Amino acid sequence: MKQFIGVLLLLCLGCSHKPAGPNVHVGLTDSGRSVKFSGLAYDVMSEINRDSLQSAWQGLLPVFRMPADTDLKDYQPVQPGTYRLKDSAVVFTPDTPFDAHKAYFMRYYRLDKTGETLDFIRGKKKLREIPYTDLVFK
Repeated sequence: MKQFIGVLLLLCLGCSHKPAGPNVHVGLTDSGRSVKFSGLAYDVMSEINRDSLQSAWQGLLPVFRMPADTDLKDYQPVQPGTYRLKDSAVVFTPDTPFDAHKAYFMRYYRLDKTGETLDFIRGKKKLREIPYTDLVFK
């Protein structure tokens, strides 16, 4: 009976519903000259868009070239370029064209609330403290 209660308790704990974050998608657009990030939280995009500095976008949605040794991903320089908000998505166009034979990745920092985004932009929160997902594209 104790085992049954233990299993039931584990099942209940495993079933706790945690709200899903935004489902971010990445894909090339503009004949492969730009990359489009969609599915980002609208309130986060609106707050960043109010800040006209490109560094805010680059800080939250940086694009990198994928190194041959993926263990070195954290040491890659950010791909320079411009960001713009278009049709509820962020479009990044690099300063130099993407190489069709190379892979790139966008590091999506999962900021769940507008306040977390503002804390990052204001320098109160460091990126090392924020969970992220790397989205690869070619």
